Amino acid sequence: MVLLTKIGFLEIRWVDVVDICLVTFLLFQVYKLIQGSVASRVFIGILMLYLFYQVVKAFEMELMTAILGQFMGVGVIAALILFQQEIRKFLLIIGKTSFVSTVLGKGFSWSKEIPEYDLTPIIEATRQLSATKTGALIVFAKSSELKFYAETGDILDALINKSLILSIFEKNSPMHDGAMIIAGGRIKAARCILPVSDNDELPNHFGLRHRSALGIAEVTDAIVLIVSEETGKIAIAHNGDIFSNLQISDLTEKLHYFLFEEIIEREPLVEEK
Repeated sequence: MVLLTKIGFLEIRWVDVVDICLVTFLLFQVYKLIQGSVASRVFIGILMLYLFYQVVKAFEMELMTAILGQFMGVGVIAALILFQQEIRKFLLIIGKTSFVSTVLGKGFSWSKEIPEYDLTPIIEATRQLSATKTGALIVFAKSSELKFYAETGDILDALINKSLILSIFEKNSPMHDGAMIIAGGRIKAARCILPVSDNDELPNHFGLRHRSALGIAEVTDAIVLIVSEETGKIAIAHNGDIFSNLQISDLTEKLHYFLFEEIIEREPLVEEK
């Protein structure tokens, strides 16, 4: 292997630099996954237990070393059990990176280009839902059609229509409770159940609707539109983040950018009631 540099007795090769970069990337992704969740406390507990094991081993405390050694021996299996959700999220993050989803995805034909469709009916429906303080949860699928989550609700496969969206989320509608999934420019399903985020750093005023939106945004590349039933405020969840208190102009801009990577010019500001 080609030598990059030599500092004293330390030889640094190109492969060492790549190795450090890969480990740094993996540790950063693990940090992002467990930050603000219960798993972070479990991880700290395991780390403290491991440090204690090293201390008793250094002092040659044979009985305690033997007991703790049994825990360390099954550490990999215990980690798989304790951190199964975080490991699943990590693998999903790897799967939805730009390189994998665009280069490899096209090569093996598991990734589809998103057809650009008219968002006007959705924007107008959102405006009315917000004005009447009608809660709504709309998921826009991107690289995945979210078939698993769609099957938890009622399959519709309908054209995007403002009246249909309003009737689904109307408070007395049997399908208002749950999420609507839009895939391929069509309303794929309604009354769908989404995974709930366990991020304990979310503000207290975010309820189950916002946690569900963040939950699906953490494990997929979907974009989620939220209308609060309590305040009528509009928010978007994407890539594990929530953009709240959006105006209609902001909503239009972000949806076009997140869905189609299209930057649009803002319309002249008008007074919204």
